[in-house]
Amino acid sequence: MTHHRFARANAVALAFSAFALTAFTHAAEPTGSPTRFEARASEIDPRCQAHPEIGFLIEDAKGRPADVQHASVDTSVPAKGKLVIWLMGNNTALFDRLNSYGLHVIRPHYANRWFSICCRETPVGEHCRGNIRLEAATGEDFSDEVDIPKPDGMMERSLQFVRWLSEKHPEGNWDQFLTEDRSQLRWEDVIMSGSSHGSTTAARFAKHVKVSRVVALCGPRDQHQVWQALPSATPENRYFGFSHVLDGGWTGDHYCRSWELLGMHKFGPIVNVDQASPPYSNTRRLITDFDVGGDAGRAHSSVQPGSRAYKNPSDGSFMHDPVWRYLYTHPVDQVGEATPPDESCDKEQRQ
Repeated sequence: MTHHRFARANAVALAFSAFALTAFTHAAEPTGSPTRFEARASEIDPRCQAHPEIGFLIEDAKGRPADVQHASVDTSVPAKGKLVIWLMGNNTALFDRLNSYGLHVIRPHYANRWFSICCRETPVGEHCRGNIRLEAATGEDFSDEVDIPKPDGMMERSLQFVRWLSEKHPEGNWDQFLTEDRSQLRWEDVIMSGSSHGSTTAARFAKHVKVSRVVALCGPRDQHQVWQALPSATPENRYFGFSHVLDGGWTGDHYCRSWELLGMHKFGPIVNVDQASPPYSNTRRLITDFDVGGDAGRAHSSVQPGSRAYKNPSDGSFMHDPVWRYLYTHPVDQVGEATPPDESCDKEQRQ
Protein backbone atom coordinates (compact mmCIF):
# COMPACT_ATOMS: atom_id res chain seq x y z
CA MET A 1 0.00 0.00 0.00
CA THR A 2 1.49 3.33 -0.98
CA HIS A 3 2.19 6.09 1.52
CA HIS A 4 -0.40 8.40 0.00
CA ARG A 5 -3.09 5.75 0.45
CA PHE A 6 -2.09 5.38 4.12
CA ALA A 7 -2.31 9.14 4.46
CA ARG A 8 -5.77 9.17 2.90
CA ALA A 9 -7.04 6.44 5.21
CA ASN A 10 -5.62 8.22 8.23
CA ALA A 11 -7.12 11.51 7.13
CA VAL A 12 -10.52 9.88 7.01
CA ALA A 13 -10.02 8.47 10.48
CA LEU A 14 -8.91 11.83 11.85
CA ALA A 15 -12.32 13.20 10.98
CA PHE A 16 -13.41 11.26 14.04
CA SER A 17 -10.77 12.75 16.34
CA ALA A 18 -13.45 13.65 18.87
CA PHE A 19 -13.45 9.96 19.66
CA ALA A 20 -9.84 9.66 20.75
CA LEU A 21 -8.55 6.44 22.25
CA THR A 22 -8.93 7.80 25.76
CA ALA A 23 -12.65 8.30 25.11
CA PHE A 24 -13.28 4.71 24.02
CA THR A 25 -15.57 2.53 26.07
CA HIS A 26 -14.14 -0.96 25.83
CA ALA A 27 -16.39 -3.95 26.06
CA ALA A 28 -15.84 -6.07 29.13
CA GLU A 29 -14.53 -9.61 28.89
CA PRO A 30 -17.37 -12.08 28.25
CA THR A 31 -18.80 -13.19 31.58
CA GLY A 32 -21.33 -15.81 30.49
CA SER A 33 -20.97 -19.57 30.40
CA PRO A 34 -20.66 -20.86 26.85
CA THR A 35 -21.33 -24.52 26.22
CA ARG A 36 -18.55 -25.81 23.99
CA PHE A 37 -18.40 -28.89 21.80
CA GLU A 38 -15.71 -30.86 20.01
CA ALA A 39 -16.65 -33.61 17.57
CA ARG A 40 -14.87 -35.46 14.80
CA ALA A 41 -16.40 -34.92 11.37
CA SER A 42 -15.79 -38.58 10.48
CA GLU A 43 -17.73 -39.76 13.53
CA ILE A 44 -20.68 -37.52 12.73
CA ASP A 45 -20.71 -38.53 9.06
CA PRO A 46 -18.97 -41.78 8.03
CA ARG A 47 -18.94 -40.58 4.39
CA CYS A 48 -16.08 -38.20 5.27
CA GLN A 49 -12.82 -38.99 3.53
CA ALA A 50 -9.22 -37.88 3.60
CA HIS A 51 -7.75 -36.24 0.51
CA PRO A 52 -3.99 -36.69 0.90
CA GLU A 53 -3.39 -35.31 -2.60
CA ILE A 54 -4.20 -31.87 -1.18
CA GLY A 55 -2.85 -32.52 2.32
CA PHE A 56 -6.31 -32.92 3.84
CA LEU A 57 -6.40 -35.71 6.42
CA ILE A 58 -8.68 -37.35 8.96
CA GLU A 59 -5.73 -38.51 11.07
CA ASP A 60 -2.22 -37.12 11.15
CA ALA A 61 1.00 -39.11 10.69
CA LYS A 62 0.90 -40.15 14.36
CA GLY A 63 -2.68 -41.37 14.18
CA ARG A 64 -4.13 -38.42 16.05
CA PRO A 65 -7.52 -36.99 14.99
CA ALA A 66 -7.14 -34.24 12.40
CA ASP A 67 -10.85 -33.69 11.75
CA VAL A 68 -11.99 -32.20 15.06
CA GLN A 69 -14.75 -29.61 14.75
CA HIS A 70 -15.79 -27.00 17.31
CA ALA A 71 -19.04 -25.31 18.32
CA SER A 72 -20.28 -23.12 21.14
CA VAL A 73 -23.33 -21.23 22.37
CA ASP A 74 -24.21 -19.32 25.53
CA THR A 75 -27.83 -20.05 26.38
CA SER A 76 -27.78 -17.43 29.14
CA VAL A 77 -27.61 -14.69 26.48
CA PRO A 78 -30.70 -13.75 24.39
CA ALA A 79 -30.15 -15.39 21.02
CA LYS A 80 -29.97 -13.28 17.87
CA GLY A 81 -30.95 -16.20 15.65
CA LYS A 82 -27.68 -16.13 13.72
CA LEU A 83 -25.10 -18.87 13.21
CA VAL A 84 -21.45 -17.93 12.63
CA ILE A 85 -19.55 -20.43 10.50
CA TRP A 86 -15.86 -19.80 11.15
CA LEU A 87 -13.46 -20.97 8.44
CA MET A 88 -10.12 -20.95 10.23
CA GLY A 89 -8.46 -22.42 13.31
CA ASN A 90 -10.26 -22.77 16.62
CA ASN A 91 -10.32 -19.44 18.50
CA THR A 92 -12.02 -19.76 21.88
CA ALA A 93 -11.49 -16.07 22.73
CA LEU A 94 -13.31 -15.02 19.57
CA PHE A 95 -16.05 -17.61 19.98
CA ASP A 96 -16.69 -16.51 23.59
CA ARG A 97 -17.22 -12.99 22.33
CA LEU A 98 -19.54 -14.10 19.56
CA ASN A 99 -21.53 -16.14 22.09
CA SER A 100 -21.74 -13.08 24.36
CA TYR A 101 -23.40 -11.21 21.47
CA GLY A 102 -26.07 -13.92 21.28
CA LEU A 103 -24.56 -15.72 18.29
CA HIS A 104 -24.15 -19.47 17.80
CA VAL A 105 -20.77 -20.60 16.40
CA ILE A 106 -19.45 -23.63 14.57
CA ARG A 107 -16.04 -24.35 13.07
CA PRO A 108 -16.37 -27.16 10.51
CA HIS A 109 -13.44 -29.23 9.30
CA TYR A 110 -13.59 -29.20 5.50
CA ALA A 111 -11.21 -29.76 2.57
CA ASN A 112 -9.25 -26.50 2.74
CA ARG A 113 -5.60 -27.57 2.61
CA TRP A 114 -5.25 -27.12 -1.15
CA PHE A 115 -3.95 -23.55 -0.98
CA SER A 116 -0.23 -24.32 -0.79
CA ILE A 117 -0.48 -27.08 -3.40
CA CYS A 118 -2.83 -26.01 -6.20
CA CYS A 119 -2.88 -22.96 -8.51
CA ARG A 120 0.83 -22.30 -7.96
CA GLU A 121 1.74 -21.75 -11.60
CA THR A 122 2.73 -18.35 -12.99
CA PRO A 123 0.64 -16.92 -14.41
CA VAL A 124 -2.22 -18.50 -12.50
CA GLY A 125 -5.61 -18.76 -14.18
CA GLU A 126 -7.87 -15.90 -13.09
CA HIS A 127 -10.56 -18.35 -11.86
CA CYS A 128 -8.24 -21.08 -10.53
CA ARG A 129 -8.30 -20.27 -6.81
CA GLY A 130 -11.85 -18.95 -6.84
CA ASN A 131 -13.18 -22.15 -8.38
CA ILE A 132 -11.32 -24.35 -5.89
CA ARG A 133 -12.65 -22.25 -3.01
CA LEU A 134 -16.17 -22.74 -4.30
CA GLU A 135 -15.70 -26.49 -4.71
CA ALA A 136 -14.21 -26.77 -1.21
CA ALA A 137 -17.16 -24.82 0.17
CA THR A 138 -19.94 -26.58 -1.71
CA GLY A 139 -18.60 -30.03 -2.55
CA GLU A 140 -19.75 -29.42 -6.13
CA ASP A 141 -17.64 -29.71 -9.27
CA PHE A 142 -16.38 -26.18 -9.95
CA SER A 143 -12.69 -26.96 -10.49
CA ASP A 144 -10.59 -29.38 -12.54
CA GLU A 145 -7.74 -28.97 -10.04
CA VAL A 146 -9.37 -30.91 -7.19
CA ASP A 147 -12.05 -33.51 -6.60
CA ILE A 148 -13.89 -32.65 -3.38
CA PRO A 149 -17.17 -34.56 -2.92
CA LYS A 150 -20.15 -33.12 -1.08
CA PRO A 151 -19.50 -34.83 2.30
CA ASP A 152 -16.08 -33.13 2.48
CA GLY A 153 -17.25 -29.65 1.55
CA MET A 154 -18.04 -26.92 4.06
CA MET A 155 -21.78 -26.86 3.33
CA GLU A 156 -22.45 -30.52 4.01
CA ARG A 157 -20.10 -30.78 6.99
CA SER A 158 -21.76 -27.71 8.53
CA LEU A 159 -25.21 -29.20 7.94
CA GLN A 160 -24.27 -32.54 9.49
CA PHE A 161 -22.62 -30.78 12.43
CA VAL A 162 -25.68 -28.63 13.17
CA ARG A 163 -27.94 -31.70 12.93
CA TRP A 164 -25.67 -33.46 15.43
CA LEU A 165 -25.70 -30.44 17.75
CA SER A 166 -29.50 -30.21 17.60
CA GLU A 167 -29.69 -33.80 18.87
CA LYS A 168 -26.92 -33.56 21.45
CA HIS A 169 -27.85 -30.12 22.78
CA PRO A 170 -31.55 -29.37 22.20
CA GLU A 171 -31.47 -26.59 24.79
CA GLY A 172 -29.14 -24.72 22.43
CA ASN A 173 -31.95 -24.42 19.86
CA TRP A 174 -29.68 -25.40 16.98
CA ASP A 175 -32.79 -26.53 15.10
CA GLN A 176 -33.55 -22.92 14.22
CA PHE A 177 -30.77 -23.03 11.63
CA LEU A 178 -32.23 -26.04 9.82
CA THR A 179 -34.96 -25.98 7.22
CA GLU A 180 -38.23 -27.61 8.22
CA ASP A 181 -37.26 -30.93 6.61
CA ARG A 182 -33.72 -30.64 8.08
CA SER A 183 -32.22 -31.08 4.61
CA GLN A 184 -30.43 -27.71 4.48
CA LEU A 185 -29.12 -24.93 6.62
CA ARG A 186 -31.04 -21.67 6.60
CA TRP A 187 -28.23 -19.82 4.89
CA GLU A 188 -29.80 -16.38 5.25
CA ASP A 189 -29.36 -16.82 9.02
CA VAL A 190 -25.65 -17.66 8.62
CA ILE A 191 -22.73 -15.28 9.11
CA MET A 192 -19.78 -16.50 7.09
CA SER A 193 -16.49 -15.52 8.68
CA GLY A 194 -12.83 -16.36 8.83
CA SER A 195 -9.35 -14.95 8.84
CA SER A 196 -6.86 -14.87 5.98
CA HIS A 197 -7.44 -17.90 3.71
CA GLY A 198 -10.71 -18.61 5.55
CA SER A 199 -12.04 -15.09 5.13
CA THR A 200 -11.37 -15.29 1.40
CA THR A 201 -13.30 -18.55 1.05
CA ALA A 202 -16.12 -17.06 3.16
CA ALA A 203 -16.41 -14.15 0.73
CA ARG A 204 -16.19 -16.41 -2.33
CA PHE A 205 -18.97 -18.62 -0.96
CA ALA A 206 -21.17 -15.58 -0.23
CA LYS A 207 -20.95 -14.63 -3.89
CA HIS A 208 -22.61 -17.96 -4.65
CA VAL A 209 -25.09 -18.32 -1.75
CA LYS A 210 -27.02 -15.53 -0.03
CA VAL A 211 -25.98 -15.29 3.62
CA SER A 212 -26.72 -12.95 6.51
CA ARG A 213 -23.30 -11.25 6.34
CA VAL A 214 -19.59 -11.85 5.77
CA VAL A 215 -16.93 -10.83 8.30
CA ALA A 216 -13.47 -10.97 6.73
CA LEU A 217 -10.56 -10.60 9.17
CA CYS A 218 -7.24 -9.96 7.40
CA GLY A 219 -8.91 -10.58 4.08
CA PRO A 220 -10.21 -11.32 1.58
CA ARG A 221 -7.47 -11.14 -1.01
CA ASP A 222 -6.88 -13.64 -3.88
CA GLN A 223 -4.83 -11.33 -6.06
CA HIS A 224 -4.86 -12.22 -9.77
CA GLN A 225 -8.38 -13.64 -9.38
CA VAL A 226 -11.56 -12.00 -10.68
CA TRP A 227 -14.37 -13.64 -8.68
CA GLN A 228 -14.61 -10.57 -6.42
CA ALA A 229 -16.29 -8.65 -9.26
CA LEU A 230 -18.86 -11.36 -10.08
CA PRO A 231 -22.54 -10.74 -9.34
CA SER A 232 -23.21 -11.51 -5.68
CA ALA A 233 -26.03 -13.57 -4.20
CA THR A 234 -25.25 -11.80 -0.92
CA PRO A 235 -26.02 -8.05 -1.06
CA GLU A 236 -22.88 -5.92 -1.16
CA ASN A 237 -23.75 -4.06 2.07
CA ARG A 238 -23.38 -7.32 4.01
CA TYR A 239 -19.59 -7.61 3.53
CA PHE A 240 -17.38 -6.31 6.38
CA GLY A 241 -13.57 -6.27 6.56
CA PHE A 242 -10.90 -5.48 9.16
CA SER A 243 -7.14 -5.54 8.65
CA HIS A 244 -3.87 -3.97 9.80
CA VAL A 245 -2.15 -1.49 7.48
CA LEU A 246 1.22 -3.30 7.74
CA ASP A 247 -0.31 -6.58 6.59
CA GLY A 248 1.11 -7.70 3.25
CA GLY A 249 -2.41 -7.63 1.90
CA TRP A 250 -2.17 -3.85 1.99
CA THR A 251 1.36 -3.40 0.75
CA GLY A 252 0.44 -5.48 -2.31
CA ASP A 253 -2.88 -3.67 -2.93
CA HIS A 254 -4.72 -6.93 -2.33
CA TYR A 255 -7.19 -5.69 0.30
CA CYS A 256 -8.01 -2.35 -1.31
CA ARG A 257 -8.59 -4.24 -4.57
CA SER A 258 -10.84 -6.96 -3.13
CA TRP A 259 -12.80 -4.53 -0.95
CA GLU A 260 -13.60 -2.30 -3.93
CA LEU A 261 -14.37 -5.15 -6.34
CA LEU A 262 -16.78 -6.49 -3.72
CA GLY A 263 -18.45 -3.07 -3.65
CA MET A 264 -17.62 -2.25 -0.02
CA HIS A 265 -16.59 1.33 -0.87
CA LYS A 266 -20.25 2.06 -1.65
CA PHE A 267 -21.03 1.98 2.07
CA GLY A 268 -18.45 4.23 3.67
CA PRO A 269 -14.79 5.26 3.79
CA ILE A 270 -11.82 3.36 5.14
CA VAL A 271 -11.87 4.11 8.88
CA ASN A 272 -8.98 3.72 11.31
CA VAL A 273 -10.63 2.20 14.39
CA ASP A 274 -7.80 3.41 16.63
CA GLN A 275 -8.86 6.98 15.93
CA ALA A 276 -12.62 6.49 15.86
CA SER A 277 -15.50 5.00 17.80
CA PRO A 278 -18.49 2.82 16.88
CA PRO A 279 -20.40 2.97 14.62
CA TYR A 280 -17.33 3.97 12.58
CA SER A 281 -19.41 6.05 10.14
CA ASN A 282 -21.39 2.86 9.39
CA THR A 283 -18.60 1.77 7.07
CA ARG A 284 -17.66 -1.75 5.94
CA ARG A 285 -13.90 -1.10 5.66
CA LEU A 286 -12.00 -0.95 8.94
CA ILE A 287 -8.25 -0.73 9.53
CA THR A 288 -5.88 -0.50 12.48
CA ASP A 289 -2.36 0.87 12.65
CA PHE A 290 -1.37 0.03 16.23
CA ASP A 291 2.32 -0.66 16.83
CA VAL A 292 3.32 -4.18 15.82
CA GLY A 293 7.03 -3.42 15.79
CA GLY A 294 7.09 -3.40 12.00
CA ASP A 295 6.24 -7.14 11.96
CA ALA A 296 4.00 -7.88 8.95
CA GLY A 297 3.33 -11.38 10.25
CA ARG A 298 2.04 -10.07 13.54
CA ALA A 299 0.05 -7.41 11.68
CA HIS A 300 -1.69 -10.09 9.64
CA SER A 301 -2.92 -12.05 12.66
CA SER A 302 -3.49 -9.08 14.96
CA VAL A 303 -7.11 -8.35 14.00
CA GLN A 304 -8.63 -11.28 15.86
CA PRO A 305 -8.47 -12.06 19.61
CA GLY A 306 -5.17 -13.70 20.44
CA SER A 307 -1.61 -13.15 21.58
CA ARG A 308 -0.86 -10.71 18.74
CA ALA A 309 -3.95 -8.54 19.17
CA TYR A 310 -3.91 -4.95 20.44
CA LYS A 311 -4.13 -4.97 24.24
CA ASN A 312 -4.54 -2.38 26.95
CA PRO A 313 -1.16 -2.28 28.71
CA SER A 314 -2.76 -1.63 32.09
CA ASP A 315 -5.03 -4.67 32.29
CA GLY A 316 -4.39 -6.80 29.18
CA SER A 317 -7.91 -6.34 27.81
CA PHE A 318 -8.40 -6.33 24.06
CA MET A 319 -8.55 -2.81 22.63
CA HIS A 320 -10.55 -3.97 19.60
CA ASP A 321 -13.49 -5.49 21.47
CA PRO A 322 -15.83 -2.74 20.17
CA VAL A 323 -14.64 -3.46 16.63
CA TRP A 324 -15.49 -7.16 16.77
CA ARG A 325 -18.92 -6.42 18.21
CA TYR A 326 -19.53 -3.94 15.38
CA LEU A 327 -18.38 -6.33 12.66
CA TYR A 328 -20.68 -9.14 13.73
CA THR A 329 -23.75 -7.26 14.97
CA HIS A 330 -23.99 -3.85 13.27
CA PRO A 331 -27.33 -3.71 11.38
CA VAL A 332 -26.57 -4.33 7.70
CA ASP A 333 -29.16 -1.77 6.58
CA GLN A 334 -27.26 1.03 8.35
CA VAL A 335 -24.66 2.13 5.81
CA GLY A 336 -22.21 4.96 5.38
CA GLU A 337 -21.83 7.34 2.48
CA ALA A 338 -20.40 5.99 -0.74
CA THR A 339 -16.81 6.90 -1.55
CA PRO A 340 -15.23 6.93 -5.02
CA PRO A 341 -12.86 4.14 -5.99
CA ASP A 342 -9.22 4.72 -5.07
CA GLU A 343 -7.46 5.30 -8.38
CA SER A 344 -4.08 4.54 -6.78
CA CYS A 345 -5.18 0.99 -5.90
CA ASP A 346 -4.15 -1.51 -8.58
CA LYS A 347 -7.33 -3.43 -9.37
CA GLU A 348 -6.05 -4.87 -12.66
CA GLN A 349 -3.43 -7.15 -11.15
CA ARG A 350 -2.08 -9.74 -13.57
CA GLN A 351 1.00 -11.93 -13.43
